[in-house]
Amino acid sequence: MEPLDQTTSLDPYFGSFEESLFARNYKPATLQNYRNLLRRLGRLIDGEGIAPSALTAELAVELGRRVPTSPKAQIKVPNLAKLFVQHLIEIGVATRPPLTAAQAERHELLGSLELYLLRQRGLSPRSVKHVLGFAVRFLAHRFGDTMLDLAALSARDVIAFMEHVVARKTPYRDKTLSTHLRCFFQYLFAQGLTTTNLSLCVPRVHKPWGERLPRYLSPDEVEAVLASVATHPRRGARDYAMLLLMARLGIRAPEVMAIQLDDIDWRAGELLVRGKGQRHDRLPIPPDVGEAISRYLREERTSTTTRTLFVSHRAPNRPFKDSQIINSILREAFAITGVKPSTPYVGSHVLRHSLATNLVRAGASLEEIGDLLRHRSRATTMIYAKLDTDGLRTIAQPWPIAEAAQ
Repeated sequence: MEPLDQTTSLDPYFGSFEESLFARNYKPATLQNYRNLLRRLGRLIDGEGIAPSALTAELAVELGRRVPTSPKAQIKVPNLAKLFVQHLIEIGVATRPPLTAAQAERHELLGSLELYLLRQRGLSPRSVKHVLGFAVRFLAHRFGDTMLDLAALSARDVIAFMEHVVARKTPYRDKTLSTHLRCFFQYLFAQGLTTTNLSLCVPRVHKPWGERLPRYLSPDEVEAVLASVATHPRRGARDYAMLLLMARLGIRAPEVMAIQLDDIDWRAGELLVRGKGQRHDRLPIPPDVGEAISRYLREERTSTTTRTLFVSHRAPNRPFKDSQIINSILREAFAITGVKPSTPYVGSHVLRHSLATNLVRAGASLEEIGDLLRHRSRATTMIYAKLDTDGLRTIAQPWPIAEAAQ
């Protein structure tokens, strides 16, 4: 039998580690499981003769993979080991490994790029995150782990990277690639780090606007999806409120993730929506949406320091990093209900598209749809014109061959 109560060199730090996690809403049962697993890790570390002060995140992850656990265990020991080392660093027991010269150079460049995008370009934090992400990928693709030679960059490097990305993902999904890369190369040229403005070399990613109809669900399918998520025992109220905001108001998934508690004006019945391009709009809150949010706040949202409305149902109950949680909820709902979307890939926009499509078929004008979806350009709304079958019939011309045959 494994001696779970046998102390290790990590034991002196369990108390402060558990206190920090308890303050972030981790449950006592979870903390006890963490302690048992960390004791196993501690015995392994002691057997290897490694002092806690010598631990790094990379070493802890490597050792964590060697800790025996049940195949069905929900707690991943490598992740727990990394979290524990971060705590050791915070309390001064361990230290972060120094950056290499190449890492320090890249860290400084990306930090300067972030300030430029926020202060001079005025981009939203979400857009800045995407630009930085593509910048990191480009630098890794071109230079690997070596020092940067930005002055040597050429159009050939830009094209090679884009071909590399597009080969792994469909062009339609990577429609933001060109825009974000241009921001990066414009920064490099503005700072004198490149001899030419490589943003002019970035080709457009093909967007087959006319080749596909908006992905949508029928009204009955939308209601079936909503009903299926509402019954989840631990997060049904949260998931239902998130999807209902998208289904009733046409809000984008990132906009749902960005809602703050202070954005809800309960007296006026209005919701502040933080849209694309730092645009803010106030939308009326339908009664069923208001009730769904209220139920989530009453029954599921735990006490947490963040003011973000929707948080994870597991400790430490943080805001979501992105809107992929919506895609996960939708996939689960489709599996439960048997709803089969018309295309294999259905992202979080399907509820927004469904609202607009069903309104068009109910007789709403494209101007009304554009206002509802808060489109800046009417051209963006024109994709829904292809779904207005009755309207298209009024402008259809007789087939010329049939007329000539008479």
